[in-house]
Formats: sequence, structure tokens, C-alpha cells
Amino acid sequence: MDQVTVQAEEREQLGKGPNRRLRAQGRLPAVIYGHGVQSQAVSVAIRDVDHILRSESGHNTIFKLEVGKSSNNVLIKDYQLDPLQGTLLHADFLTVSMDEKMTFAVPIQTEGTSVGVVAGGVLDLVLREIELECFPADLPDHIVIDVTDLEIGDSIRVEALNLDLSKVNVISDSALVVLTVVPPHVEKEPEEVALEEEELLEGEEAGEPEVTGKGKDAAEEETKKEEE
Repeated sequence: MDQVTVQAEEREQLGKGPNRRLRAQGRLPAVIYGHGVQSQAVSVAIRDVDHILRSESGHNTIFKLEVGKSSNNVLIKDYQLDPLQGTLLHADFLTVSMDEKMTFAVPIQTEGTSVGVVAGGVLDLVLREIELECFPADLPDHIVIDVTDLEIGDSIRVEALNLDLSKVNVISDSALVVLTVVPPHVEKEPEEVALEEEELLEGEEAGEPEVTGKGKDAAEEETKKEEE
């Protein structure tokens, strides 16, 4: 997405009460911090932050935050949601230097329909994000994986991702499995489960040692000999 500019206002009153009143007015309590700036409490329009989080680049979106006459490139480092309503409660904005490399968690997206899925398999996305180190301007919005040719049992690891290694450094372990096509889970019929349980019980009974009267008598006779 094109760079967005968000207008912020300095917060003079802090605490739960003032924050609730801000949210009732459609504004989100937030904090801006990072290299080269002093930590500052601000508020922004909730709709602006919500729009950024719902964009293609999500929390990795670098945007311009203006507070009075000052302006900084920032990204959403962290945010809090209401556990019941899912609405935004608070956000942390981290300043970004465009000429310094940073570590980002970049989301994975798949395209196409796997031949293994068509055959009845299930596509299991093991990793939803990959950690990359790069300059902010070189940060991809997401990493696309074409799964069309994957058959049941096939998988793709981090080392096989299509990335421009001249611009990004992969932090995640290259051997990690990103996604795989697993066989379908087949539910057993009740009759099959009952038969397996019956066979298991028969096996346990067959393996139990047999105690006979002869063994008992032999033991008693050995005891008498010891007493004599």
C-alpha cells in the first residue's frame, strides 16, 4: 500500500478514565518510542490504525505519524484488543530508520490448489510467518508459495522459499517446514474399533502366565525340605 500519514495528538491526561473517554470519542490511546525520539503518549483515530492492521502488509506497514510539527516513520510494534469485543484498546508505535536494517515477521500466503488436496489430502500451513532482516524499503508485504504441484506427502521448507537474498536475510531456520500436504484422516467404523479391542484383549489373556496346582504343590514340597 502507498505510504499513509496518520495525524496524532499528544495526550496530557493518562490513566484508565481518560483512556476510556478517548475511545468513546473514536480515538485510540497510544505511545510512540524508538531510536532518536523521546517516548511520548499520543492518541490517534481508531479507524486509521484499524485500516492499517487490515491492510495487506498489516502490522509491518510503515507509515508517517505526525504529532504537531514533528513527523516520524513508524510501524505498529504492538497493540491490545478487547478480549470480548475485539476492539482496539491501545497501540505502540516504533520509530523506523529507513537506512537501518530491522527484523520483521513476514506472513506466508499460498496460491493455487494442490493436486494432493484434490486427491483428498489436507494442506497444513505449519508456519504462518517467516522472520526476515532487511531495510524497511525492501520489506515484502508477504511471501507467496504456489502449492499447485504439491502431492500428498510433499512439503516446502524455509530454504525453498522464493526470496531475493540480495535484499533480505532469512532469520528463521532454513530446515523448518513451512507447509505440507498430509493424508486425509480416516475415521474408523465402530465395528473396526470393537474388533481391534477384542483382539487386544485376547492377546493380553494369551500372554498371562498359567498358574497350576502342580506348581503350587512343588512349592510346598520345596518349603518342607528347607524346614527339615
